Amino acid sequence: MLSVTDRGLYCAAGDFYIDPARPVSRAVITHAHSDHARAGMSRYLCASPGVRILQSRVGKDAVIEPLAYGKSLTIGEVKVSLHPAGHVLGSAQVRVEHRGEVWVASGDYKVASDPTCDGFEPVRCDCFITESTFGLPLYRWRPPAEIFAEINAWWSGNIADERTSVLFGYSLGKAQRLLGGVDPSLGPILVHAAIMQFVEHYRAAGIALPPVEQITDDLAKRTRGRALVIAPPGADVDSWLHKFGEVSTATASGWMQIRGSRRRNAHDRGFVLSDHADWDGLLGAIRATGATRVLATHGYTGPLTRYLCEQGLQAEALATRYATEEAGASEE
Repeated sequence: MLSVTDRGLYCAAGDFYIDPARPVSRAVITHAHSDHARAGMSRYLCASPGVRILQSRVGKDAVIEPLAYGKSLTIGEVKVSLHPAGHVLGSAQVRVEHRGEVWVASGDYKVASDPTCDGFEPVRCDCFITESTFGLPLYRWRPPAEIFAEINAWWSGNIADERTSVLFGYSLGKAQRLLGGVDPSLGPILVHAAIMQFVEHYRAAGIALPPVEQITDDLAKRTRGRALVIAPPGADVDSWLHKFGEVSTATASGWMQIRGSRRRNAHDRGFVLSDHADWDGLLGAIRATGATRVLATHGYTGPLTRYLCEQGLQAEALATRYATEEAGASEE
């Protein structure tokens, strides 16, 4: 029902593409990270909570049709509905039904709790197209509350040592999740301009986030030694960090599960916080769909599909153009 083309994942019966890589007449978007949402499509369909974010990504003149989670519409010969993926605000799984057969394309997803977006909801289907970013058994996440306790303790310790805490996380999704989990009573919170635009979209969607201010040279000086600064990885340059005085740097990513990744990032700390499902999360999500066929994309597709085949499922890798923002392949 869905096939890979040079433009992206294509549904011939509905004549639309899911997260296309090149301009098409109709695009169904799972979420607004730049490796999934690109400008230049004639029409877009996305989950209602993600419209403002998608508009900022693809342009104010883009034609975007919102669809509430769980509601369906007919496109060509298929029935399409969108369901929460738990990845970032407005992220969605795409359910496609044609002649009694149901496929679900997951996009990126996580099953861990996150107050800044709707939680992942399993959708029963015959074929499930799953991401596999962290599709190895070594990737098993600890409870988010434990990670945020570590982040708060790091920030508090830096205040005692009169160092500014600089925490790197991707502009869309990760930064807002960090804001939703840290303790704002510890001190002022500053954010990079690339993050602030998405903070405003989250607030407009009714997501509660603590007070933050966009970084300025004056604020950087006045809050030295007390502030928590949240910035995208691309801002990790000495000339930019210098304005905060003495700093302690950290990064938040699932890749911090591997110590070598911490060394390569050259930060003082690495916090294991991912917006993707871990090994157990992937397996649990797949089981919950009831799918007998599983297609795995972008990530450790080989280990995951081999394991699923051993469990009696029909599983194989599906080559796509998707990258992963956690791997540093996109600006997020």
